[in-house]
Amino acid sequence: MSETTVASLDAVRIGVVSISDRASSGVYEDKGLPALQDWLGRAVCNPIEWVPRLIADERAVIADTLRDLVDNAGCHLVLTTGGTGPSPRDVTPEATLDVADKEMPGFGEQMRQISLRFVPTAILSRQTAVIRKQALILNLPGQPKSIAETLEGLRDAEGKSLVPGIFSAVPYCVDLIGGPYIESRPEVCAAFRPKSAVRPSGHASGK
Repeated sequence: MSETTVASLDAVRIGVVSISDRASSGVYEDKGLPALQDWLGRAVCNPIEWVPRLIADERAVIADTLRDLVDNAGCHLVLTTGGTGPSPRDVTPEATLDVADKEMPGFGEQMRQISLRFVPTAILSRQTAVIRKQALILNLPGQPKSIAETLEGLRDAEGKSLVPGIFSAVPYCVDLIGGPYIESRPEVCAAFRPKSAVRPSGHASGK
């Protein structure tokens, strides 16, 4: 895709949230935000306006952060990492559901299917996704490698898709809830849309 074509695409505002008691308190360096921004930066053709947050595993804090990113910062897409396991401090899914207008459980189901290819403990993860107003909020795993795997999916040695990543469904979901038209780079993760929903490459929606 040419620079001219990319420049004609709508900007998309993406909130990225790393949820970790220790990273947010400075005990160790956060790796969640760089991992999210690295993958999305490679996958999304649109200009991206980043809104990053590094917060503790507190249900009220997480919920307030998600509300702020959607209601005040105007994010079209919000991705969280961390806090989705079974331990007492893992409350990201609960906080996410607290702010939901609609739940989108298929995203979490697919993430677990991908992760189960690697570890049986993937069934312990509780990632979910919700819609709040005109934004899609996704819970992702805590490890950078797992973040990339669940977003991108799995390929064989020849590069053929074995299991679709969840991001392939994200652009069309954002279309349906009134967000900007997001184009992705097929070599990273091809977005799927019905033929009737596909616009000419680089077409701005005007949203």
